[in-house]
Amino acid sequence: MSRLFGRRAATEPDATEVMDLDAVAPPTRSRSQGWRRLFAGNRVIWVMATVAIVALVAGLGLGQLIVSPGQAAADADAPAGGLITVPIENRQLANDVTMRGDATYADSVEVSIETGELAGAPIVTGQVPEVAAIFDTASIALEVTGRPVIVLPGDLPVYRTLRVGVSGPDVLQFKQGLNAAGIDAGALDSDVFDAQTASAVTALYAKVGYPAPTGGTDVTTAVSGAEAGVTSAQASVDSANGALTTVQGTASNVDVVEQGNLVRSAERALALARTEGTPNEIADAEESVTLAVARQAQALAPRDASAEIAAVTAAKAELTRANETLSDARDGALAYLPAGEVLYLPGLPRRVDEISVKRGSSITGPVMRVSGATLVISGSATASDAALLEVGAPAVLAMPDGDQPATISSILPTEPASGAASSSAATSGRFTVLFAPDALTDEQIQAVQGSNVRVRIPVSSTEGDVLAVPLAALTAGPGGESRVEFVPGDDGAETVLVEVTTGLAAEGFVEITAVDGSLGVGDLVVVGR
Repeated sequence: MSRLFGRRAATEPDATEVMDLDAVAPPTRSRSQGWRRLFAGNRVIWVMATVAIVALVAGLGLGQLIVSPGQAAADADAPAGGLITVPIENRQLANDVTMRGDATYADSVEVSIETGELAGAPIVTGQVPEVAAIFDTASIALEVTGRPVIVLPGDLPVYRTLRVGVSGPDVLQFKQGLNAAGIDAGALDSDVFDAQTASAVTALYAKVGYPAPTGGTDVTTAVSGAEAGVTSAQASVDSANGALTTVQGTASNVDVVEQGNLVRSAERALALARTEGTPNEIADAEESVTLAVARQAQALAPRDASAEIAAVTAAKAELTRANETLSDARDGALAYLPAGEVLYLPGLPRRVDEISVKRGSSITGPVMRVSGATLVISGSATASDAALLEVGAPAVLAMPDGDQPATISSILPTEPASGAASSSAATSGRFTVLFAPDALTDEQIQAVQGSNVRVRIPVSSTEGDVLAVPLAALTAGPGGESRVEFVPGDDGAETVLVEVTTGLAAEGFVEITAVDGSLGVGDLVVVGR
């Protein structure tokens, strides 16, 4: 080792010497030596680059040789065209109008009660209905200050108390309401509240379990006083009639005989004087006869009864007034209908939707909201669809538990929204269609109320199954006739045009009948030609 190091030390110059030598004469290197040194120092990198280039070239070569199935299919020639055929079917065809409808209780209105005639505060004392309660004829809507508010059918609102003697359209409505409750109120074409109507009021209150309203003790006292007045007036009439009869009576038989005797005695004295007496005696006798006849006429003549007649007339007038007073008093004692004890509602029965009062509260406004008691489905149809519908036509409701039958109850032009310009059905193009479902259970009503349901209305259908093909199978002949292209053989090489008559078209199919009767179920026809 020392020997080696000593040799190296002896042969190699020191650093100063090397630097000097380089400065004087730098060594020369060939270009080939530089490339060798480049390859030798980066051999791994050059190997990797060579492999990548070889792989790239191989990939490009294989890409030219391998073809994907999609590209192969695209490059392949198109298959020869063939016929598209479908078999003739035997099926029932039907055209439907379909719409959506809201399930609601119609004709919702606020209910107010007349309380103006009450002496005190209008306090609700009972009979408060629950939501979903049903009001019918003679139902009790509320109890106010211990008195009932009776429900009757009608459109005219209450505006006065009805008593014996009043008349008007409200009386006529009340009579018709009583008749609807099964109570005889008299002639239904008469608008007069009479004694029979008052008796019907008593029957109505008995039906709902309350005493009928009357005038109380004051009215009873008035009736008793009027009856006493009639009795007194009748006695005065009887007394005046007695006096008149006495004055107008004929003379008694005694007076007639007495006056006759006096006349005949004077006549006998005159006859004797004419026979035996002097002229003066004859004259005196004649005057005596004249006086006797005059007295007889006076005694037997009728007396002046003008005073007695006047007394009878006055007594009868007083009796008439007394009878009128008694009649009024008795009418006042009959049952009547207070304005605050009746509630008229159109379209009974009605359903209670909302209650605004409770027992013990004071009435200051509307007391409840009611609507029609029958669930209705309200849909909207275009004018073209509405033209296909008619009242009474059947429909099918898509209920949560299955299809439910219904009937069209009305078809009316849709009214413009509040504040919108008025428009007719022709300009708006919409109609409101109401459907009345068949009998629904309480569970079904609760499930569907307030929801939106699908409604299907069949408007036309075939009577049973018919031959039918897709609409695309029809073609038109030179004369406008309808035809189908029939494939008679299994190979489908030849087809035959068959003239057909068409019927109902629905659901993409059309009813056909071959003019020559050559088509049947399962026969193949061409579509899309």
